[in-house]
Amino acid sequence: MNGITSMGGLFSLPVLYTLVCGLVVGGGLALLIAAIRGLPVKAEHEKASSRERLAEMARFAGQRGSLAIGAGLVILLLTRWAVAGIATGVLVFFWNRLFGGAAEERGAMRRVEALAAWTESLRDTIAGAVGLEQAIPASARAAAPALRPHLETLVDRLRARMPLPDALQHLADEIDDASADIIVAALILNARLRGPGLRQVLGALAKSAREEVDMRQRVMAQRSSTRRSVQIVVGVSVSFVLGLSIFNPEFVSPYDSPVGQLVLACVCGLFALGFWWLRKLSTIETPERFLVRDAQPVRFVQPTSEREEVGSR
Repeated sequence: MNGITSMGGLFSLPVLYTLVCGLVVGGGLALLIAAIRGLPVKAEHEKASSRERLAEMARFAGQRGSLAIGAGLVILLLTRWAVAGIATGVLVFFWNRLFGGAAEERGAMRRVEALAAWTESLRDTIAGAVGLEQAIPASARAAAPALRPHLETLVDRLRARMPLPDALQHLADEIDDASADIIVAALILNARLRGPGLRQVLGALAKSAREEVDMRQRVMAQRSSTRRSVQIVVGVSVSFVLGLSIFNPEFVSPYDSPVGQLVLACVCGLFALGFWWLRKLSTIETPERFLVRDAQPVRFVQPTSEREEVGSR
């Protein structure tokens, strides 16, 4: 605490105002440079993903905003520290983003497992000498709940006489998963070229999806203990600081000054960086999608030799 008190001789309110003004001017210059240089043009699928993320953030803010403001006000009244109140509000608002993620990972695993089961069902249905257009509606009835709405929409598009490759492309966009892109790409190739060997391909893809589910389960089991440890550390740290500010205010009185608030802001920033780093470590890196629609659609053409043979006939 003596270190914090001695810093009062080095920093004063004009110095703090100068630092804040420097940050504001630097941020303004960065925004001006970005406005002059412009930003790269995004593809259509990236724009759609951005709009979906914005809508998700709006719903998230509506659910968490009031709770975060209430928690921040409570800490502000108990400690009379503006930095502590703001940090508590931010922590509550982004709690699921920083220390959650287990539900999202379980949802991704259920989706991949549903894809594997549907691929196996589609393979077995095709084994009965049934075409792909007839096998998809038959296999959609027994699909898992995580995949059934997308398959029902696919069946509705086929009944509306949409071409099968276009309907499968819409299916891949709705699922929005790299594992689904591999399976849908195989179906699109077969729908356009009508080549043999679709059963063997679907069997291999289903096996690969099962192995991916097993891998994700092992990784999630290992990271769940780390995630729980981080939550315990955060709870103990916040409780300790809050207890000192309530039951022993003289011990933390140096934080009441502007310099003390600046030091507390630095400490909270270090904690935030640590939490963000731990969140990055607990995130499973998944490959990016490759079956995306651009301005110029991908067209499958026959080899030159085959076209020449057809023309000669």
